[in-house]
Amino acid sequence: MQPIQGLHHITAVAGDPQRNLAFYETVLGQRLVKTTVNFDDPGTYHLYYGDEIGTPGTIMTFFPWRHMRRGVLGNGETSAVAYTIPAGSETYWQQRLATHGVTVGEPATRFGQTVLPFQDPDGMRLELITAAGPATIRHWAGGPVPAGQALLGFHGVTLWLAEVEGTARLLTDQLGYQRVGQEGARSRYQAASNDVGLYVDLLHRPGAPAGRFGVGSIHHIAFRTVDDSEQLAYQRQLRQAGHNVTPVQDRQYFHSIYFRAPGGVLFEVATDAPGFYYDEPIADLGRSLKLPPWLEPQRAEIEAALPPLARDVMHTP
Repeated sequence: MQPIQGLHHITAVAGDPQRNLAFYETVLGQRLVKTTVNFDDPGTYHLYYGDEIGTPGTIMTFFPWRHMRRGVLGNGETSAVAYTIPAGSETYWQQRLATHGVTVGEPATRFGQTVLPFQDPDGMRLELITAAGPATIRHWAGGPVPAGQALLGFHGVTLWLAEVEGTARLLTDQLGYQRVGQEGARSRYQAASNDVGLYVDLLHRPGAPAGRFGVGSIHHIAFRTVDDSEQLAYQRQLRQAGHNVTPVQDRQYFHSIYFRAPGGVLFEVATDAPGFYYDEPIADLGRSLKLPPWLEPQRAEIEAALPPLARDVMHTP
């Protein structure tokens, strides 16, 4: 059982699905690689974005709950998602975001890297961080952002915590992360690879209020594991360490186990396999509604309950 290699995917809550698609595909240039439903709530889409093929470490997913209230960010939550951008592309992204009406905060420096902060249409905090990109990313050549400026998958996440010790021990003792830096109240932990989505930052906020879940909130973060056998080994190890880990859940494109970290954030360990193109060609990813076998008999009812979703929104400059 090797240490965790980095983030697999991040799942958040959106409001309007069409607005979500327009932002992540048209503005950020992330391909919609899978259109399916929330398996526990089939009247709601589950939208997956990533590089051309949905490489682990690039996958941002959303449940668009149209009638849910806006969340309030606080302790016990993932507060921000950071993407890597190529060095020298900061001006491109500042101009691109401004062109699309997105307000970009003042650039900052964190652990020696430039950080551009902004928010998606539902108020979820995003960051662009300049760093060298891994070779594993497969650029979406049909998208609106040139390869030289395109997002290079996740850089990492920031967790807001009232206390950090328990989550820090979980990362280092159970998941194989290493503590690699400290800046004020922010501590950084790095996964055991040179690939994508390496960093988890813990921001210590003692006495600050807890978050309130809603639209714009990040539901959970998922860590990569190679296959089913390694995932089961993590399940056993985490249970032995006292964590309340779920049985394996079949998510069609990966298998998942879930548990709550000591600081309150929901963690998942997901398998890399089988991936997103086992049930449709790469050229057609995301263009049709995919349902798991147990929901296929309800396709007509599910399609009738879902709002229309126009797919060709990414061709604006």
